[in-house]
Amino acid sequence: MADAVTVAIVGSPGVAGELGKKGTSSDVTLFNSVRDGHAVTLVEPTQFPEKIAPLVSALAMADRCLLIIQELNRPLAETIATLEISEIPTTVVMGPAVGEADVGRILKGGRLESAPRTPLDLPALRALVDGWTAPDVPGPVRVPLDHAFPVKGVGAVALGVVRQGTLRAHDRLRLWPSPKVVEIRSIQVHDVDRKEAGCGERVGAAIKGVEADEIARGQILAPEGSLWEGTRLSSGPLEKCRYYRGDAGVGAHLHLALGLQVVPVVLEEMGKEGGVLAPDRPVAFAANESAVLIDLDVPVGPRVLGRTVVRGIA
Repeated sequence: MADAVTVAIVGSPGVAGELGKKGTSSDVTLFNSVRDGHAVTLVEPTQFPEKIAPLVSALAMADRCLLIIQELNRPLAETIATLEISEIPTTVVMGPAVGEADVGRILKGGRLESAPRTPLDLPALRALVDGWTAPDVPGPVRVPLDHAFPVKGVGAVALGVVRQGTLRAHDRLRLWPSPKVVEIRSIQVHDVDRKEAGCGERVGAAIKGVEADEIARGQILAPEGSLWEGTRLSSGPLEKCRYYRGDAGVGAHLHLALGLQVVPVVLEEMGKEGGVLAPDRPVAFAANESAVLIDLDVPVGPRVLGRTVVRGIA
């Protein structure tokens, strides 16, 4: 198992920059730290709360989460609502201006009520994340991509974290959900050339067979036949966010967050046994993969409607 982990840092901006060196930045910003051979990638949703997608994407990129509570405000409430419907292991970090009673009150009744809590102490947080590693997931290699850029003399370089299996130089993989088959020309992990990278490691992969501007966030490097793709998806029942105050139902135009793919979707059917989701473009996924439904038109309260599981093609 690779000695690496990706951690989402949400709730309060600025803490990630104290724990790592700034790297790639867009609507999410990545910070990197390598100590004693242990690599930590920290993800901060830079454009949240203006947009909800960076928060959902940051959580989808990570193995663990630090929820930083420094003040009680609306963005924090939406962050907590989003975390409530996720499964990511979370540690609550309390700033000096909040007390146990405040934190207990805002987390009462949800999965975070029993989450570990620790004071905001930077050396202690560094030690904490240095003790975390990503889970080792066997199977065909799977690398969801979050950024890509051209490099002169090299071509397209795509960035992502190996989520399953082992990525090896010269692998021929499909760039899901596109039909393109590409070759991994070379691999770097934190600027070090490697022949392969394992679960949890963040890679920069030079790719032959595609241009950088053809690579979008959410696309996945994986072998042919190892994933599903489609535009009409069979889902499990909807687990609504308990804080959601909208009225979206069957026929609603929403957004589907599936891995790092965030696409418009129509909720065609939904019942006690499951439903049908119709994204406006092909999406790629593993069977029984968790997904989040987002309602951008909700007048008040969090924009996350709830969570479901994508079972396969409808």
